[in-house]
Amino acid sequence: MLLFGVQHVLVMAATPISSVFLVSATLGLKPDLSVDLLSAAFVLSGIGSLLQSLGPRGFGAKLPFVMLPGGAPLVLFLSIAHQHGLPTATGAVILTGAFYFVVLPLFSWLLKFFPPLVIGTMIVIVGVNLVRVGALLITGQPGTPGFAAPRNLVLGLATIGLTVALYWLCTGVLRQLAVMLGLVAGTALAAAMGALHLPHLGAGGPLHAPQLMPFGSPRFDLLASLPLLVYSLASMAEATGQTVINGEAVGRQIDARRDAPRTIRGDAAVSVLGGFFGLPLMVTSGENIGIVRITGVRSRFVTVAAGLVLVAVGLLSPVTRLIGAVPAPVVGGSAMVVYGVIAVLGVQMLGRANLDDHTNAFTCAVALALGLLPILVPGVYTQLAPNVRILLESGVAVGAFTAVILNALFHHVRPKLFGRDDTDSPSAANPVHHPPAPVGH
Repeated sequence: MLLFGVQHVLVMAATPISSVFLVSATLGLKPDLSVDLLSAAFVLSGIGSLLQSLGPRGFGAKLPFVMLPGGAPLVLFLSIAHQHGLPTATGAVILTGAFYFVVLPLFSWLLKFFPPLVIGTMIVIVGVNLVRVGALLITGQPGTPGFAAPRNLVLGLATIGLTVALYWLCTGVLRQLAVMLGLVAGTALAAAMGALHLPHLGAGGPLHAPQLMPFGSPRFDLLASLPLLVYSLASMAEATGQTVINGEAVGRQIDARRDAPRTIRGDAAVSVLGGFFGLPLMVTSGENIGIVRITGVRSRFVTVAAGLVLVAVGLLSPVTRLIGAVPAPVVGGSAMVVYGVIAVLGVQMLGRANLDDHTNAFTCAVALALGLLPILVPGVYTQLAPNVRILLESGVAVGAFTAVILNALFHHVRPKLFGRDDTDSPSAANPVHHPPAPVGH
């Protein structure tokens, strides 16, 4: 169980590390403050993983979830910090966490507008976006020195190849640990190529506790927090999709109206707490759902173990430095394998959305086109106002809202206004009877 928990940690570790490094580099933070944030990111990720996996008093869905600082909310956090200062940015995170609780009863009612068509579309966009994130860990950002350096490409692709080889060659527990073993093998290869640079593990002492309110007292500005508040609706929709996907991965029948609010309450509670430690919104990790699917290990107590490991990593300074030493191309190679599984899960869900119906196919097509646009063409909204640009550049938010609106227009509004018209569906003329999909497959 400890090994499986460590595998979850190794897969997600790049996200809190890269998030903290991005905040530090963008805002010019001092090294000591960066260490505080990294420690807080691991400790809060661990607490969130424990909360989601154990689910006490309705906080957490009792599913094998791991939590981490979110990717898209991080961009919003940085934007607010640039425009209004870090105290306002941390205040916005706390306000957004509280906003979850206020809007949750209404959102539970709105879940009827999130059928498999909507959630599957959203999960595909999430998966593609995550694959891009993993790929950028290998190549670096376009236009920067060393972009797509041959050695980095070799390390990333070799890590993918080693993971595939281990999954093919191994059986039983070793096969289930293929992602972690591939990461270790990729790190060993990096050491052989001279790309692994170990820090001085004893620097700063053995223990390091995160600092409360590292940027000073939070400042609460509702108008400045608006972009993050609006995005939180998409985040709640994403949490709903992840709850359904995770439930299917472990073979548990999910009631979205009952279970998704539990996941969202867990996200909200940890985000409020994280705001007081200077972190962006905390969300459940999609890549760790891919680990559950790849390994077939369904126990939520594996992610309980992962949560305990994360807390220990956040408090033990040498371990934090050691994990941070794994080369980014190696992490990116492992991440791409797991992220690809997320996209496949979305495609699998779309397979149950009756895409033979032209209306459903049209809804999916438009949502995918708009959702993937900022992912495939970075900077497409550069000329727009900053707040509008930040919202539109979140492909997940745009795709989710597009799918929700079109699904509501075609399947809720249109039948009431014009009466049901199925002449555009091939199933009206040539009925095709599909057997119900078995739960958990």
